[in-house]
Amino acid sequence: MKKTNIGVNMMTEEFLENTIKVQRAKMNLTQEKLAELVGVTRKTINTIENGKFIPSTMLAIKLARIFRVPVEELFILK
Repeated sequence: MKKTNIGVNMMTEEFLENTIKVQRAKMNLTQEKLAELVGVTRKTINTIENGKFIPSTMLAIKLARIFRVPVEELFILK
């Protein structure tokens, strides 16, 4: 049987961009208030916004729900 790499991304460098800061501005939310709404610290929101931390799936979904956008609009794989 022949093995293939179907579905495997062969790129060496990928990163996750996000639009959280833009979405927060649209809703006039501070990092502190957003953190409170999703149950994390302000520092967590800050590190996600700055691309230093990738949130769990559950947190990404919570954030998308707050902003009423699809997860794929909030987080973009580059």
